[in-house]
Amino acid sequence: MESGSPEWLAQVAEPIIDPQREIVDPHHHLWHRPGFDYVLDDLWADTASGHNVVKTVFVECRAEYRTTGPEHLRCIGETEFVAGIAAASARQAGAGTNGRAIISGIVGHADLTDGAHLDEVLDAHEAAGEGLFRGIRHSGARDPHPEALFIAGRAPEGLYGRSDFRRGVARLGERGYTYDTWHYHHQNPAYAELARAVPGTTLVLDHFGTPLGVGEYAGKRTEIFRAWKADITAIAACPNVVAKLGGLAMPDNGFGWNTRAKPATSEELVAAQQDYYLHTIDAFGPDRCMFESNFPVDKWSLSYHVYWNAMKKIAARYSEAEQTAMFSGTATRIYRL
Repeated sequence: MESGSPEWLAQVAEPIIDPQREIVDPHHHLWHRPGFDYVLDDLWADTASGHNVVKTVFVECRAEYRTTGPEHLRCIGETEFVAGIAAASARQAGAGTNGRAIISGIVGHADLTDGAHLDEVLDAHEAAGEGLFRGIRHSGARDPHPEALFIAGRAPEGLYGRSDFRRGVARLGERGYTYDTWHYHHQNPAYAELARAVPGTTLVLDHFGTPLGVGEYAGKRTEIFRAWKADITAIAACPNVVAKLGGLAMPDNGFGWNTRAKPATSEELVAAQQDYYLHTIDAFGPDRCMFESNFPVDKWSLSYHVYWNAMKKIAARYSEAEQTAMFSGTATRIYRL
């Protein structure tokens, strides 16, 4: 069986922990891709797997771009695509019950180095988003060994330090939008410098800064974790940054679950990864943390209901108010849901 397939994922089924707890999933994708569509029915198959997921936020993944028109506006096709799906989710979901979560926010893409066109692009996203557009992700991910990566970032070298890029991130804050990113662990210091340079913009750190564990980084988890901890503490010292807790089950994280005969269980995820979660929560505080599924990318390693079970196991040590923040409150506040 192929990893990520329904048959492969069905081999691990767990009782749902705390099924009434309200969840806002602030990070998932939607796309039409050969042999791997992930659209509303697919999202709902996951959100209806037992947990009380009531709202979600879509994050850009270069899906459904326009194929004609000005190059800087082609990314608007993705927002148009998602806005149509979001409208269907609102019409069909009722009150967001029975697992039919409502897509309540959209994070699109723009080239933040293109100051000449940035406001035009943001205006176009706002119009296309039908009230759901919340911010931009212009990823900084770049690694010197992309050939070893399952999903290799395409950012230019030194993006976070560029003055034109920083002006673009600052402009997002001036207009009330958030800045999401995705990068690799060795880029965390540059990201901290970016955060300090744009204090007026809310930055969202995706996927813990993606600690890598494949290729050049295989077998180096202990030393990478040590440096990663210090980097996360430095990033958390920037009050304008909030952290998404998830996305550690991507193949590039190197836990190898995507290569096994069976997907990961929640106990395996907790045992392998909880130190990343606990350190980040300790550094940022629950009010600046939000659990994220990163589906369907993490689907190559585990099921949606298994991920949320693991999060509830990790979160059980925190107070009710702190759990509410991490499962729904922080995402609701940051993305104005």
